[in-house]
Amino acid sequence: MQFRGAFQRTTILAAMAGLALPGAAFAQPSAAPVPPPADLLPPAAATPAPTPAPTPVPPPPAPSWPLRDARALLATIQGIGSEGLDPKDYEPATLAAAIAAGEGVALNDTATRLFAWLVEDMRDGRTPMAARVQWFAVDPDRDINPTALVLARALEQHDVPGQIAALAPLHPDYAQLKRSLAEGTGDKAVIRANMDRWRWLARDMGKQYLLTNVPEYTLRLTVNNRVITSYRTVVGKPGKTATPQLAETVQGVIFNPTWTVPQSIVKGEGLGAKVLANPGWAKAAGYKGIKDPTTGFVTVVQQPGKNNSLGLMKLDMPNPHAIFVHDTPAKSLFAAPNRAFSHGCIRTERASELGMLMAMLGGGLTKEEGVAHTLSGVYTKVPMTKTFPIYITYFTMASDVGGGMRKFADIYGRDAPVLASFKAPRQLHTDQRTSSEKVIEIVDDLGAV
Repeated sequence: MQFRGAFQRTTILAAMAGLALPGAAFAQPSAAPVPPPADLLPPAAATPAPTPAPTPVPPPPAPSWPLRDARALLATIQGIGSEGLDPKDYEPATLAAAIAAGEGVALNDTATRLFAWLVEDMRDGRTPMAARVQWFAVDPDRDINPTALVLARALEQHDVPGQIAALAPLHPDYAQLKRSLAEGTGDKAVIRANMDRWRWLARDMGKQYLLTNVPEYTLRLTVNNRVITSYRTVVGKPGKTATPQLAETVQGVIFNPTWTVPQSIVKGEGLGAKVLANPGWAKAAGYKGIKDPTTGFVTVVQQPGKNNSLGLMKLDMPNPHAIFVHDTPAKSLFAAPNRAFSHGCIRTERASELGMLMAMLGGGLTKEEGVAHTLSGVYTKVPMTKTFPIYITYFTMASDVGGGMRKFADIYGRDAPVLASFKAPRQLHTDQRTSSEKVIEIVDDLGAV
């Protein structure tokens, strides 16, 4: 039977994940004075509309910096090149001069400002948002480790280097890139750009998650810090249908999904009229059409089946871009070396296997129930009862399926703005969390190209 291999493979993968079925627990630079980052300041008080604006209150004085901690900060800045950042961004000469002048207000202000810059770049990334093309993954790290808290810990524990180092991403690829940078293997600029991309994401991505690297055309399932399995993918074509970068949550697994055909096809390509005029053909193709007698509006829904454009499985992960992971009847596309063919969504090979694993890990299903849902031919949604993040990323240098570091083609040309930003002076951080580009909702994702 077609799914027997998927059933057996799912059993093996579940064992690798250490599952106790039916479910498993988861769980510019500037010489002039610059105000400290916003999260070092107390929150502004709300002002009632009729009341005149209050007189601005100066920020509280910077905390006291003992010389020993200021010297540790200087040493950390001088060695920050190992993290793919540039020491000159953090004004080591300015800090050295303040240290030479001794303890006091000038040293406190200078050290606090430069420490904050270092925290921001190690925690959130140096690349300004304008250079992060189609980046819509919100990084929670500034909420978990606000700058003021990191500064307080560093001074209380007299451990500036330790607090800075603790902000580095935990994903193994970051450590591999760091080693490559130290060994001088590969393009140094590209390595630094991709190290920074890891800082754009959550430092700790969780114990279980899906991660797809668009330029690699690969999706990985990770459980308890182990890659359980990987899947080849088809991603968005360059241009308006390029796949954006997201950090979302899988809320359910849909077996035998339906596909509501977009109006660009129903009306624009005449499918609605064809379905209504040819009921026999429509039934064979799995389409159902309904025409509103008042407005004449035609809705066409493709029913579950092997010819459905979404295949036999879809991961429900609501987001403003309408991007999701799904199956496809166009299996031959997975054999192509370059697989940027879709309208933005992620098509994955062995989708039924992935769906069953996800339903087991996050929805409490047994293997047998997963197979039964797949073979039923009936639309079935299994809600996730455990949080399961999914990250859609864009790394042009990353570990491949064999574990070795490899450079991938920059299929969307997204390296150039990041590389250019590293050559330019450091920009002051803002409160912006994602790209300000227009959200392009994907209106269709046809099964064929």
